[in-house]
Amino acid sequence: MGIFKIEGGHKLKGAIQPQGAKNEALQILCAVLLTPEKVEIKNIPDIIDVNKLISVLEHLGVKIQKKGKGYYIFQADDLDMSYLESELFKQEGSSLRGSIMIVGPLLARFGKGYIPRPGGDKIGRRRLDTHFEGFINLGAKFRYNREERFYGVESPEGLTGTYMLLDQASVTGTANIVMAAVLAKGTTTIYNAACEPYLQQLCNMLKRMGAKISGVGSNLLTIEGVESLGGCKHTVLPDMIEIGSWIGLAAMTRSEITIKNVSWENLGVIPDTFRKLGITLEKRGDDIYIPEQDHYEIQSYIDGSILTIADAPWPGFTPDLLSIVLVVCTQARGSVLIHQKMFESRLFFVDKLIDMGAKIILCDPHRATVIGHDFQSMLKATTMVSPDIRAGISLLIAALSATGTSTIHNIEQIDRGYENIEERLQAIGARISRLD
Repeated sequence: MGIFKIEGGHKLKGAIQPQGAKNEALQILCAVLLTPEKVEIKNIPDIIDVNKLISVLEHLGVKIQKKGKGYYIFQADDLDMSYLESELFKQEGSSLRGSIMIVGPLLARFGKGYIPRPGGDKIGRRRLDTHFEGFINLGAKFRYNREERFYGVESPEGLTGTYMLLDQASVTGTANIVMAAVLAKGTTTIYNAACEPYLQQLCNMLKRMGAKISGVGSNLLTIEGVESLGGCKHTVLPDMIEIGSWIGLAAMTRSEITIKNVSWENLGVIPDTFRKLGITLEKRGDDIYIPEQDHYEIQSYIDGSILTIADAPWPGFTPDLLSIVLVVCTQARGSVLIHQKMFESRLFFVDKLIDMGAKIILCDPHRATVIGHDFQSMLKATTMVSPDIRAGISLLIAALSATGTSTIHNIEQIDRGYENIEERLQAIGARISRLD
């Protein structure tokens, strides 16, 4: 297990380039299974979760060429479907939640898809019903081996388009169903579809491959099935979660930081949400500039009531940034209610912040009230364990702002979502080192 040793309390300065988006890359990589032709993808992040999925694809028989940093060519023209029933797949697939999205493409192209119950963050229940109900609506037969915790769907006769109303606007669920529907016979209509920029990226990539999809960017997608798809070129967007993380880092360490090439048009409400916390950020071309600030004050509502920051399906605020917002508010002027609606275990890392001196009231598994210190009382260094990706980066930001030297264990959780993080932070002045 790796450890980060962090000497906090130092201001940072400089520019940082966000990596490619983790959540988009996982969808896009699964989409290469839909065609026997070559697919070129650029800006793939070099992180554990993405590399695990690339390993799964390689063992499945996908030909993979690495042409440069983040630049790959994939060709799924001779797959070994027997791998899906191997012990190796059960081990690899179960360690990565994103592996669920290989099922849709395999079902569409080969009439069957299998997956062990996938892993990922321990942040609460993350149902797979949306995925499999979508496949069943398209005509697939579902089975589940409870002893081996193995899911399977089969459709030897092929899939048939239909109308479906999703029970929740699941991003991975929508992506999986879309990838299955593009090769189905007839027209598929998906209502209450997710419409995040990463899902839009997937749809636009599929259209370049020859798919017929309308309504991209809305919650109503219409897909006319085609017989086959071809190759294409695609570039992954910058990671909006990482961008939000660096905004929070700048505020907590009172640093002057420029975040480069952020794709402003795909950030939605993220910049304005941080502005509501009193953080100054400027649009400079396609960069975000955050000046050094000694204080930032949380806005109240017009009637004077306490501000609530809550997650919601796009274009609402992404749940992946609520942990960052919570940490940032510990040093704000004012108070805020954080409402994490989607995952009931994601706020359970706040005990570590309380140990550091933060004033947080955990109301229930979904809500926490934060009373900001306004930098009148600094967080104190401590020893912590990273429970998941987003809590891990939040604790790292807290440690960089704290007085003294902190230690974070289980940093593999952070490595799952952030590429070469200590080197990139060191480049802007952070005093952080990795220990075995």
